[in-house]
Amino acid sequence: MRVSAAILSALVAPSTALSLWSGDAQKGISPNEDLKVPGESPLEYCAGKKTDGYIEINSIDLSPNPPSAGKELVIKANGTVKKTIEEGAYIDLTVYYKDLIRLITTKADLCEQMGEVDLECPVEPGDRVITKTVELPKQIPPGKYSVVADVLTANGERITCLTASVEFSLGGLGGIGDSTDNEL
Repeated sequence: MRVSAAILSALVAPSTALSLWSGDAQKGISPNEDLKVPGESPLEYCAGKKTDGYIEINSIDLSPNPPSAGKELVIKANGTVKKTIEEGAYIDLTVYYKDLIRLITTKADLCEQMGEVDLECPVEPGDRVITKTVELPKQIPPGKYSVVADVLTANGERITCLTASVEFSLGGLGGIGDSTDNEL
């Protein structure tokens, strides 16, 4: 469970920071430029899920990019809150292994998660710059992990919906979006 929690943290830290994931590493993903979240990350907005104007993400960057098992991952997000985010907001989160095996499906309290980045609800309109450091464990099973984080208000209005993928290979070397056939 510790490994799942660390992978979950690596995949969703930016979504809990009001929104997660590089240039050359994305070649195998064939990103949809219309859905791409600005910055040095493979994060994309979820296709077909309209947002209700709560936030505007200016950029999300990872360092190092790609992330590696056993290393610290620094996530920097910057954007603008346009509507107040109240208590009761939540994240519907699903994490898949190799796009087929559902590892985690959970509903997390957004306001509680934002405490990890020194924010608390209500979050009033204004510009925000958030930095989060996540320590990734050395023992992450190799393979591709994908996440969908659908962030909603208490009454079901969509704050944002993000999706991303990361691949960890044997020996703890990470590669975002590497779609080669070296998966186990």
